[in-house]
Amino acid sequence: MSQQKEQWMEELLKLADEDDGKKTEKQARILEAAVDIFAAKGYAAASTSEIAQKAGVAEGTIFRHYKTKKDLLLSIVGPIAVKLVAPFLMRDFAKLLELPYERVDDFFRAVAKDRLQFARNNMKLIRILMHEIPFHPELLEQAKTLFQDIVTERIQRVIAHFQIKGQIKPEEPWIIMRTAASLFVGLAVSQLMLMPDEPFDEDAEIDKVIDLLMHGISPRHSE
Repeated sequence: MSQQKEQWMEELLKLADEDDGKKTEKQARILEAAVDIFAAKGYAAASTSEIAQKAGVAEGTIFRHYKTKKDLLLSIVGPIAVKLVAPFLMRDFAKLLELPYERVDDFFRAVAKDRLQFARNNMKLIRILMHEIPFHPELLEQAKTLFQDIVTERIQRVIAHFQIKGQIKPEEPWIIMRTAASLFVGLAVSQLMLMPDEPFDEDAEIDKVIDLLMHGISPRHSE
């Protein structure tokens, strides 16, 4: 297993310690192995025997700490959804949303660069969430609530600010936010998951996405 843990993995282990007491070295290895395998194969294709082998423990050791494979998954995804996603997504992102931007395109550019770097640094977290949240209603509901309560309100406030300044058309802020998010997520997915080995000029690609967001796909005619 890599000596370099992703930052969110270290925080997950800290959360697990807070909830259930200090984790033993074996328990930490089980969680790390489960993260690796769930991220690579998905919950359905993963087996506890494979997780045990990767963690260097007996399979029975897993079941001493987690009654089922689902319990093991929830011990990872539950804290991610409830305690980790909100503060981790918003810790630096919240500061970003509060910065004074003169132009809306500068705001969108900063958001795109920040979230692209976040995705690049936390691919295992993202894969697990993408794999598992749609199939576990309790996790999906938690994620929706966190997004609505923490992300939506702040971004809509920024969009409303630029609408008042006349830089964004007077459309419902949630529609503008949804459109921007779709473009930025599409950029991240295509670069980091579908075509990770393709040449990628990040600044140029972000500029193209923002141009499409601001002006659409219709050709602009000089007056």
